[in-house]
Amino acid sequence: MPAPVTVVIPTLNEAAQIEDAVRHLAWASEVLVADGGSTDGTQGLARKAGARVIDVPGLTIAGQRNAAIATARTEWVFALDADERITQALAAELERTAKRPAHEAYAVGRHNYYLGRLMRRSGWGDNWAVRFFRKDRRFVERRVHEGLEPVADTGRLVQPLEHTPYRDLSHHLKKIDLYATWAAQDLRDRGRRARITDILVRPPFTFWRTYFLQLGILEGWHGAVLCGLASVSVFLKYTRLWELDHRSDV
Repeated sequence: MPAPVTVVIPTLNEAAQIEDAVRHLAWASEVLVADGGSTDGTQGLARKAGARVIDVPGLTIAGQRNAAIATARTEWVFALDADERITQALAAELERTAKRPAHEAYAVGRHNYYLGRLMRRSGWGDNWAVRFFRKDRRFVERRVHEGLEPVADTGRLVQPLEHTPYRDLSHHLKKIDLYATWAAQDLRDRGRRARITDILVRPPFTFWRTYFLQLGILEGWHGAVLCGLASVSVFLKYTRLWELDHRSDV
């Protein structure tokens, strides 16, 4: 009998991995894919793999998740991304927890992989997110770094989630550009304007913090590349913000 859990997945052009993402969730009562307007066949592939798909173009990732949560058929929901995988051990823990919950929501730890290597440093090691909760909860609307609304009674799951955010360097660079644009828009919406120190100081500080303070140096070439691109991401975010400021001033 399937576990009394609905898994919701926001997607946008995830044809390369959506079938695998859905098929490994056969243990769940329901898999809901909230698609933001894919043009690469993601929706059809998700349905073929066994998911129920809702079409919600133009929404943020948080908005996509919230739209799916609103239609969930079970009391407990797990918010998954297409680049994450729930192990058999975690699935069993989710089933037990949904049947006898001790908290209103649960955080899950993530094992983050970068170009085939499990990263334990560079800020990628101790990584927790609240992803398992009752269906009356919603995510805070932001374009990036969206999180579940605060829940006072939050527990922690024992088993980790497997996460591979970038398939290769090209994919990493594309996501850096996209997320930098979204992050700049979020900052602009909050009234933030770019300062010269944001562009000149923040990027090198990011590299210093992740490579030395957070011991990315011990991750070899993987750490050097990851920390270097983290600083590029910060540089792009604030130059995008400067661009938005410049446009509004013209």
